[in-house]
This record gives sequence, structure tokens and C-alpha cells, in this order.
Amino acid sequence: MLKKIFLFVVVALIWACKGTNNEGTIPVDDFFKTQDKAYYRISPNGKSLSYLKLQEKKLDLFVEDLATGNSVQLTHLSEKSISFYFWTSNNELIYYTEDESKERRSDIFVINKDGSKQVQLSSNEKSRLHVIEDQLIDDKYIIVASNKRDSTVFDVYRLNVRDGKMDIAAKNPGNVTEWITDNKGVLKIAVVSDGVNETLMYRENERQAFAPVITNNFETTLQPIAFSENEANVLYAISNVNRDKNALVALDLKTGKEKQVLFANDTLNVVDAKYSRTQKKMIFVTCETWKKEKFYLDDSTKNTYSKIDKLLPRTEWRIMDKDKMDDVFVVRTFTDKNPGSYYLYTAKDNKLKKLTDINPSINQEEMSAMKPISFKSKDSLTINGYLTLPKNKKATNLPVVVLPHNGPGGRNTWGYNAEVQFLANRGYAVLMVNYRGSTGYGKAFYTAGFKQWSDKIQEDVNDGVKWLIDQKIANPKKIAIYGNGFGGYIALNCLYKNPDLYKCGGSNSGVINLFSYLKTIPPFLKSNLQMYYEIVGNPVTDTDYMRFASPVFHADRFKAPVFIAQNPKDPRVNVAEGVQFIKELKKRNVPVTYIEKEEGPNPVMRQQGRTALYKALEQFLEDNLGKK
Repeated sequence: MLKKIFLFVVVALIWACKGTNNEGTIPVDDFFKTQDKAYYRISPNGKSLSYLKLQEKKLDLFVEDLATGNSVQLTHLSEKSISFYFWTSNNELIYYTEDESKERRSDIFVINKDGSKQVQLSSNEKSRLHVIEDQLIDDKYIIVASNKRDSTVFDVYRLNVRDGKMDIAAKNPGNVTEWITDNKGVLKIAVVSDGVNETLMYRENERQAFAPVITNNFETTLQPIAFSENEANVLYAISNVNRDKNALVALDLKTGKEKQVLFANDTLNVVDAKYSRTQKKMIFVTCETWKKEKFYLDDSTKNTYSKIDKLLPRTEWRIMDKDKMDDVFVVRTFTDKNPGSYYLYTAKDNKLKKLTDINPSINQEEMSAMKPISFKSKDSLTINGYLTLPKNKKATNLPVVVLPHNGPGGRNTWGYNAEVQFLANRGYAVLMVNYRGSTGYGKAFYTAGFKQWSDKIQEDVNDGVKWLIDQKIANPKKIAIYGNGFGGYIALNCLYKNPDLYKCGGSNSGVINLFSYLKTIPPFLKSNLQMYYEIVGNPVTDTDYMRFASPVFHADRFKAPVFIAQNPKDPRVNVAEGVQFIKELKKRNVPVTYIEKEEGPNPVMRQQGRTALYKALEQFLEDNLGKK
């Protein structure tokens, strides 16, 4: 039976349905509340706090004077939504808005912190823009990258925040994928790519031409973090050049050789590193195993951060922003059971001030623990993941929902996950598998997933399910699989290939055709196409494999019920192809629940869409797993 639900028609009814028939069942929309306040930023001098606050259906920009507590609303948006904003000085902010059209038409504004002297720098631009260096140069320029000259590449511009004029600072010859400035806003690095190999290009000053420093295959990580301010021609970078795990190194930009290893460990993978412009040195690295952990490179930073640890016991926290002197911090907290809160921390006073809860509807005492697991694949590879068990239920013979993560690359991480908690609250054990090809476990594990989307990647997920069954945790007759993007792709392939393992399955904006997926890669990523060919498949030389690996060509093999959600406005999804796929399933009497969901920058509509989506998914799982 085909159940086609148009969310923009029924959403009002679903939105009103907050009641629950089962004791302990939390209303769906409680899990997916839109934040009332978000995106906090501190002015460079630490005296003003900016944030976005929900006003009716839009997030508007506000600034609060921290000494007086007085706040000013800077924007009153009705059509476009703020995509990003930042402080350019102690008194000025820039904000960037986009509309909900396919072109994402954008405007840029500069405005004083008291709401005066707003100047529009651009209007209804079709091109995209991102900021390379947000500090003001000569009291009027910021450094940005834009594809306004050519939609397929990003050039570098000096954007004059006084009159909106953009002067080109570096023209992209067609193969530059990243531009990097030093700590003073001088453009010094260009990363060029032929799709497979990346070369880091360097120049000492803007009068010189870029010269090659080091070339690596895209499988290798070399992520610039900051220029040394104490040594000339030295770059701090996260690197796994000639090693399996990422390390933090100092790279000699004259020779391309590692000058110093600041942090390395054969069992730990560095995923982030922080540089202090105030102290002019690297201060810590972050490594991730089953959760993230800081390793300090500086005693004063360790001392400061240990004080925050004591103020926020039994919780994880991240610094989201800080002032120029490293004294005032915006801190975000979270755990696996709590979406967390935002705080303002002042180092000189060692005091925390709570700003807001991210989702006050969530009571952490009602949430379930996300626990790390590991198991062996059939070819003896160690696979890691997470298992979340429903609260107050015996961990035996449970219905299970498997959630493969999106890709290519990426991984599941420990922390609060609204989707996971929603499913656990409905009585399901939730399994998340970091299958081969996931990032964060080293170079060898990452590359082991290349062109294995219909083979070993799916087998890793299946092996996780079999492990759950062997542990007596899973009811082998009540297992569903569901995912977003490439997670949905994995779910659909697992579903039709393993009718004995999965009772039903679903896809949210999932890839159903690898050929179509490659065609939807945006113009400015075309230089990376060869990389995608290596990871996913080449449509010319791997035609048979890509056809074999795409669920759209195997409608005749589906038997179990299918849930499919699509956003008709998503340029990355071929909606017509999805509808045709559903028709083919229906011809073969496969039960299909089809959802057309509208998403966009509007936070209220986004929450309503999510609520309706998960209401429908809840019913689908209830109907097909019949856990009661």
C-alpha cells in the first residue's frame, strides 16, 4: 500500500498532536525543538555577546552588553534567513542571509552593534561566499572566497566593508580547492588538486608566486591549522603523511619536511587542534576514540580548562568562541543523555553564567545511555560503534533499529542524538556502526571502504546485527534498518539483500542511484570528481559495479516494507527518480510509505517537518515490527 503524505498539508494536525497514549512516551516534537537562542559569539574585547534568537519564524540577530545586560535587536528578517555572521571589530558585525530558492540568493550586511549604520554590501547574489579571514585589515577589508566570476571555482577577494566593493586578490586557475591566510590576513597558501592528488602551494608574501611544497594522495590528511608566529615559514598541521593515525606536526614550508612532531600516538587519531593567537602557540589537540579527549600542549591552558572541568562535572564541553585575550569564552555542554546548554565563562573570575538550554524539553533522567561497542567483521577487522538500549527494559530480545551513518567518510560520534533518543524512548535498541570507510580510525580503515558500498560496508553493518543477535540483545525477527543520505543507501541495499535479517527498512533523502549521485555534485566541487570516482566508483570504467550497487536497479528484489522520505526542493536528490522507484516497488506489491518533506533554513518549518517525519517513521516501525 502506498501512503503518500504531503507534510505541508498535514503538518498542522501533527504539530497539534502532543498527547501520548503510553506512559513514559515523550511527544515526538519534544526531541526536535528548535533552539530559542543559538550561535553565540563574543566581541573581540569580550564586552558584548551576540546571538541569534527566534522571533516568530525567523532567527534574528541580537547583541547584549555584558556589563549592563541590555540587548538590542539588530535585524528584523521576513524573507531571507541568516546563514552566518561574525564580529569584524568591537563595534561592527557582518551577517550573511540566504533565501529558500534553489539559487539560494544571498545578501551581505555590515551593522554597528547598537543597530545603527547598517550598510548592504551585496544584494540577491546567486554566487556563494565564505570568509577566509574575518579580522579587519586596514580597518576596512576582510578576506573572502567567492565563485561569482566562475561558478565552478572560488577566487579570493578583499571585501571592503565600508562600500561593498570586492577586489580580486587571487584568481583561481581552476584547480585551487582551498585558500589560507596567515594570522595577519596575508594570503599565503593555496591547495590545488587534480581530483586525486593534492599539492600544498606556498608563498612568503603576496608579491611572490605560489610554489609547490608537498604533494599527497587525497587519502592522506594534511590539514593546515595555523602559521607559527615565532618561526618563519613554519605551518602547524594535522597530518598522517607516512603514518596511519593523524598527528600534529610543524611543517617546514621551504622543504616540505616535518620540522617537529608536537603530538603523535599510534593508537590515537588527532581530529582537531587549537592555536592561541594571544599566546602565539598551539595549546591542545583533540583525539577521538569512542569519545573526544583533549591533550594539552600548554600548562596555562591546562590549568584554565581544568577549572572549567570542575565547574562542569560529569559533562562534556566545547569552547564555541572566545575573545581576543582568551579571557571570555562561550562554552557548550552536552552528554549522551543531555543536549546541553550554553554558558559564558570568564577566566579571570573563574565564573560560569548560563545563557540557555539547547532543548529544555529534554529531561536527561528519561534518556538512555549511548555505549561504545566493538566486534569483529567476518574478515576479522575490528569494527566500532555505539549501542543505545531503551530505558527500564531488560537488554534481551529487543526490537532493533540499525542506523548506518551518512557518507562517504564521516562517522558516528558519542553524544546526544535526538533521533537515537527518540527511537530508544519508543522501546527500540539502536545500533550505530562505524563501518569501514568511516573516518577517525586511521588511513587504512578509511581506504578499506573504497568501492565497497555494496559489499564489505554492508557486511560490516550486517555483522553488527549478527553480533547483537549472538549477544541475545536483539530479537532476530524484529530488526529494522534506516538511514539518511548514504546511510539510507546502505539501508536499502541491506534490506533487499538480507530478507532473513531485516523486517523492514527506510531511507531519508537517501542515495538510490550512484550515477545520479555523481551528477548532483555541485560545480565548485567538480575538481574533486576523480576523488569521488575512487571512493564511490567511476561511471565509465565501473559501470557494472555501480549498477549492481545502486538499489534503484533492483526493485524486483525488494520484498520487505520500505519507508522513503524525500525533500522535493533538495537539488542533491532526483525526486522524479525516487518516485519512479517507488512505482516499481508498488508494482511488485512491496508495501511503501512515502513522505515528501520540505526542509529549508526556516527553523520553525524545519522543526515541524522533522516532527511529521518522525511521527510517520514511528508508525511505520510500529506497523512492521509489531513490538507490542
